Amino acid sequence: MAIIAISRQVAALGDEIATATAQKLGYKFFDRKAIEEKIVSLGFSADKLKKYDEKKPGFFASLAKERDEYLDYLQTAILEAAEEGNCVLIGRGAFIILEGVPNLISVRCIAPESIRMQRLMAEFNWDEKKAMQRIQESDVNRQGFNKSFFNLESDDPSQYNMVINSGMMNSDAAANIIACACENLVTPILEEAGKNRIAELLQGQWIVNKLLFEHKLNINFLRAVVDSELVTLQGVAENAILCERAVLLTKDIMPDKKVESCISIVQDFRAYP
Repeated sequence: MAIIAISRQVAALGDEIATATAQKLGYKFFDRKAIEEKIVSLGFSADKLKKYDEKKPGFFASLAKERDEYLDYLQTAILEAAEEGNCVLIGRGAFIILEGVPNLISVRCIAPESIRMQRLMAEFNWDEKKAMQRIQESDVNRQGFNKSFFNLESDDPSQYNMVINSGMMNSDAAANIIACACENLVTPILEEAGKNRIAELLQGQWIVNKLLFEHKLNINFLRAVVDSELVTLQGVAENAILCERAVLLTKDIMPDKKVESCISIVQDFRAYP
């Protein structure tokens, strides 16, 4: 019926709400471990994963080529999970990766800072200073992650279909609200349109992965936008030869579609290795 993407503050019961929602609807829950395993199984190193996964990359990590590789593997993992349908995804910018998918329900879980502190103190037997330190560290990392990889402010409520304050309800009550939204808002027509849109997004990501990882094209920020019969390539390349090669390879990959390049040519552009 729906794809549910949950974003959360630390100690705002995001994982508990996601679990309860999946159980209530009979959906598959792709938790942190499941997404990590998907990313690694696709070919991204587990050691490198620690530098980027739901973290604000450090200065040099944010400039490194592997930063873009991580994003491509992450997007592939999220899209492959969403393709299964009837699932709950948590964190890692899933709500923005799936933006525009008609049967997506995106949810932000928040709670007052004082309640978040109390929860952490109770769960880990921490004092107030330790709990506050954890909140600040987590907020900076998660906000920095979304800003670095998707150029958005995760605290902006307009990014989501709904924002749930878990300071005033438990996880079961929150799950009831999300389940009700899914059952009342996601129609069979939207579900079918969602399947088609995810298929297009996966096709685009598959093209990008082929060009970058198999054919080793040195095109930065590469995207392939699939819309009906057209594939539009976007990114930054050093010369026109790379652009032409990307178009020819894409035509081989998707022979039934028209391919056009909107790749910018910037001479002397260099990304860190």
